[in-house]
Amino acid sequence: MNYAKIKYFDVSNGPGVRTSLYVSGCRNHCKGCFNPETWDFGYGEPFTEEVEESIIKSMQPEYIKGFTLLGGDPFEPENAVRLAPFMEKLRKIYPAKSFWCFTGYDFEADLLTGKKGDHNVNMRILNTLDVLVDGRFVEELKDINLLFRGSSNQRIILVRESLEKDDVVLWNEKDFV
Repeated sequence: MNYAKIKYFDVSNGPGVRTSLYVSGCRNHCKGCFNPETWDFGYGEPFTEEVEESIIKSMQPEYIKGFTLLGGDPFEPENAVRLAPFMEKLRKIYPAKSFWCFTGYDFEADLLTGKKGDHNVNMRILNTLDVLVDGRFVEELKDINLLFRGSSNQRIILVRESLEKDDVVLWNEKDFV
C-alpha cells in the first residue's frame, strides 16, 4: 500500500488537532475530487513500519486529539487489508483518542454487506473507528458550509453506536463547539 501524505497537525478532518493519513488508491473517481492524484494506487510512498512508527509517535502529545484516515479510499480492498492491523494497533495504543475515517463507499450497502472488499477486514477497521464519513463526493451537492464533509449526501456516522443498534446513528454537529 502507498500513501499520498501525512498531516501531523491537521485541523480540517475531524475535531481538534489530529494526525491524518491520506492513502493512495480510489476507484470512485468522484467528479470534482479535491485530490484526484490519490486515485492512483502507485502514487506517493510505500506505507512501511517506519511510517507506522512515525504516526504512532506523532500522536503521543496530549493536544493531538485523534487520528483520521482518508485518501484515496481506505476501504479499497488493497488498502483495507494493510490498514486493518495498523488501525487495531493504533487503537490499542491510543484508546482515548478519536478515530475518524472518510470513504466514498456507503456504510450499509458497501461496507457492512461485504459488497465492497472483504467483510471481515472491513469490520476490523470499522471496529477501530469512532466516526465514519461515508458517501461519494457529489459536485452538484457541494456545500462549503458543511462541517467535515464536502457534499450534502455524505453522512457523519457514529460507528460504534451504529453497530450496536444495527441502525445508522449520525453524529450531531451541533454538539461540536
